[in-house]
This record gives sequence, C-alpha cells and structure tokens, in this order.
Amino acid sequence: MDIIRAIERQQINEDLPEFGVGDHVKVHYRIKEGSRERIQVFQGDVIRVSGSGARETFTVRKISFGVGVERTYPVHSPKIEKLEVVRHGEHRRAKLYYLRNRIGKAAVLREKRVR
Repeated sequence: MDIIRAIERQQINEDLPEFGVGDHVKVHYRIKEGSRERIQVFQGDVIRVSGSGARETFTVRKISFGVGVERTYPVHSPKIEKLEVVRHGEHRRAKLYYLRNRIGKAAVLREKRVR
C-alpha cells in the first residue's frame, strides 16, 4: 500500500491555484491532433469536485450557443497547462447540479464578497 501512495505523491501537481465548487475557471488543456499539439481554453463554472489525492477530478460547465457543455478533468493531469480562477462564486451546496436546469441570468452564481 505504501508503494501506491508513493507513486501517487509523485503525480500530484503542486502549482495549481486554490479553487472549489462555484468558482469560474479557465482550463488551458493540451490537445494533440496528429503530430501537432495545441492548447484549448475551456471557461466555465466548477459544478463538482470529487475524489482525493491523485484521483481527484472536477467538472466544468459552460453554455455554448445555448447548449450546456460539461467536461470532467483530472486535477493533477499533465495535460492541464494552466488553471486560472476568474472569480470565486458564492454557493451553499457541494455539487451544483441544479444549474443544469437553469438558463440565462438564473444560471449565474453571485461573486463571493471579501470581508
């Protein structure tokens, strides 16, 4: 069991910013197309964070041309080039699945006030 924990500790990415559910983030993700590699930016709200350690994942949701799009990323993936937190959202739930049923301004989270 200690061997597995040691391998997982090596894979953990330490230079990620603090983020959580409700935050609006930009995920810069490396995509390989044939022999070329490019970076695609996916910007949206984090609606779920699950798992722990090297297996931790988060789901980002955005509205694209009136259709909701969700993507799940491993937090410690080497394909994530950069993760930017645009703003911290205010919420009262651990999982924000209720945003799937909302459209327009109702689907926008309020920004967390700094006290």
